Amino acid sequence: MRSYNEYCAIAKSLDVVGDRWTLLVVRELAMRGKCRYTDLRNGLPGIATNLLADRLRELEHAGVVAREEAPPPIATTLFSLTERGEQLRGVLDELLRWGVPLMTERKPDDEVRSYWLAGALNEMLTDREPDQPPITIELQIGDEPIVVETRDGRIQTRLGHAPAPDVTLAGEPTPVLGLLLGRLDLGAAEAAGVEYTGAPGTLARLRETALT
Repeated sequence: MRSYNEYCAIAKSLDVVGDRWTLLVVRELAMRGKCRYTDLRNGLPGIATNLLADRLRELEHAGVVAREEAPPPIATTLFSLTERGEQLRGVLDELLRWGVPLMTERKPDDEVRSYWLAGALNEMLTDREPDQPPITIELQIGDEPIVVETRDGRIQTRLGHAPAPDVTLAGEPTPVLGLLLGRLDLGAAEAAGVEYTGAPGTLARLRETALT
């Protein structure tokens, strides 16, 4: 790992987590908990096997990541964040908030994982009628469905299916998110391939959080 050779806390932090892919390794462990090597490869499409191994070794050396051997019958190596590594969650949260406005566009070769989007939706949406009964929306995008719920004025997300969602949206991530955020009307979203099931007007309850 190359060093900036500066006696500065920011520079020294970047000496540890500033290399390409490093913070994304931390993201995977923060979002998913203990991971096998193959789990990390799946969550980091495009990373070379030797580079992932290098990043894990560097993070272990820095005290950010720990490895352990899982007992039988699993018999595999598991990686997790140390207490020091857990302190980077705040850094990831701030990067997520800062990056939300950049989610309006998706390049054709951008990979999608539903759990990446679930965390972003917590920051992107707000409930404009918090005193009303909760609503549930199921998004069929990415590799797993995402459930968006309004509860006590807050937006909560999780992976999986909703037993009886008020609205179901299915399609490509960008137009689905555009409709959910109020950037597209239903006609434009449907023209972009979005399938809408549920009561008309339900999504008007949600508004995009002002982050720009």
